[in-house]
Amino acid sequence: MNNSLQNVFHSDKYIKICMRKNLVYNSPPWKPLPMKTISSILFVLVAFALSVVAAQSGHASGQHMHVKQLVKASTSQHEDVRKHNFCPHCGMDREKYSHSRILITYSDGFSVGVCSIHCAAIELKASKAKVVRSIEVADFQTGKLIPAEKAVWVIGGIGKGVMTVVPKWAFSSLKAARTFIQKNGGTLGTYQEVLSRAEKD
Repeated sequence: MNNSLQNVFHSDKYIKICMRKNLVYNSPPWKPLPMKTISSILFVLVAFALSVVAAQSGHASGQHMHVKQLVKASTSQHEDVRKHNFCPHCGMDREKYSHSRILITYSDGFSVGVCSIHCAAIELKASKAKVVRSIEVADFQTGKLIPAEKAVWVIGGIGKGVMTVVPKWAFSSLKAARTFIQKNGGTLGTYQEVLSRAEKD
């Protein structure tokens, strides 16, 4: 205990207060802590405070990045991307992968936006009890959504696929698909063939 606190408890004023209230005056029962113990306590408190500050800083940074992604998605030219910013199965940014994105709409009007045919296969398997009203896929060249079953699909070729080793792209016309194959390789396929392969990826 420091000297100033000891002086308070040993002062005449303190003793008189005890006597007036019929209290028995005793010296304070505690003993001053060793400096080594005090230093240890201070070290623990400082370390805890620094960890809290670091955690808050990291959380704020993560929030900032998430806000930036949301702002980017909200300004997308694609209406479905503005509504479904991220793929619910892998978390990928659908604006970044707008050329491979898919929109699944069920009979009750509920829709799910995914990043690729791979995640579409996962969604359809997880919701097989639901009735699908429509499945739309992005045209690889324009990004415009077209019916997946009517699209001309290209399987394989050079380039990296989305959530798959073997790329799978959709085109709105046979001419566009063949032009792509001439430059990048790959083979023509149907929606059912592509979906079947995606289920095995």
